[in-house]
Amino acid sequence: MRITFVVPLLDSLSGGARIIAQWAQHLHTRGHHVLLIAPPRRPLTLRERVRRWRRGEFGRAEKHSHYDRVAVPRVRLKQYRPVVDADVPDADVVMATWWETAEWVAAFEPRAGAKAHLVQGHEIFDTRNAARAAATYRLPLQKIVVAKWLQALMRERYGDANALLVTQGVDRVLFDAPPRAKQKIPTVGFMYSSHPVKGCDVILNALALARAQLPNLRVIAFGSEKPTAQLPLPRDTKFIQQPPQTMLRELYAQCDAWLFASRTEGFSLPPMEALACRTPVIGTPAGGEQELIANGGGILVPQEDAHAMARAILDIAALSEAQWRALSDSAYQTIAPYTWERATDQMEAALQETLERAARANGKHAQAR
Repeated sequence: MRITFVVPLLDSLSGGARIIAQWAQHLHTRGHHVLLIAPPRRPLTLRERVRRWRRGEFGRAEKHSHYDRVAVPRVRLKQYRPVVDADVPDADVVMATWWETAEWVAAFEPRAGAKAHLVQGHEIFDTRNAARAAATYRLPLQKIVVAKWLQALMRERYGDANALLVTQGVDRVLFDAPPRAKQKIPTVGFMYSSHPVKGCDVILNALALARAQLPNLRVIAFGSEKPTAQLPLPRDTKFIQQPPQTMLRELYAQCDAWLFASRTEGFSLPPMEALACRTPVIGTPAGGEQELIANGGGILVPQEDAHAMARAILDIAALSEAQWRALSDSAYQTIAPYTWERATDQMEAALQETLERAARANGKHAQAR
């Protein structure tokens, strides 16, 4: 099968980019002809350059990308502009991977392939483009979604009952850990981000509340950006900026619990990776994590509720060795089915169904003419 992924950026360390890169690699390994295509990074506005300069980040660009780790052909346009029909080869399926790329793909000629839209989240959190993003979910593209809640959302809000579900996997080479005991010093971890959708403000409030009763609580965090003055880390936090992928397993395995407070997600990677490293998750029902946590992966807490998260931290810290070990084992068993082998099987089936639905639709159009 010839498959073109139209992505918004090729130099990206986002979780969404990592998932796309994994699917592209696994499909490529199975013998499909896969291509990734994107424009270059958008030039910074004057305001953005001033803001970065004030943060000491002027002139700094991402040096690494998840796409650099895969052996899949990539095309980067010479100028920042939309990807247009003339940029893409003939293919069986062409897939948008972000709301803006869905606008581009919708305009392609049929020879570019049956049109699909990989939906990894409800991408209306940017108020400037919320209406445009919402409109893309009504375009005549085959939706391929990564979580049951997104499938329900496409059906109930956007009137599309035909969205196909695929679930992403966890790289068990990178993310696995042997059974272990609780940490001698109670330890929790989280992924730091200043983006409001990630809910770090809730996590930081929860940590302050928990430390008021458990002063020796140890905190580990990692992220792609430096902590900001608006969201300062708790004192003595062990923070690693852009850790290598091979280091993440060690960080997860140093924690008694992993904290997750996103306000909206498709299926966030860090909680899945933490579970694969036998670390229970304390998290909000923001996306697919609701399915994992509710099925034994940890403790589900209400969104925006720092007090509930703090209580969950204290509850896990108070577990006996045997109780924590049982929760750790349950977390590991919960994530076990989420392999990339299964995920790629599901994606292949979804792409084949996309092709067949497009062929049936074209047949009906031909008969109508």
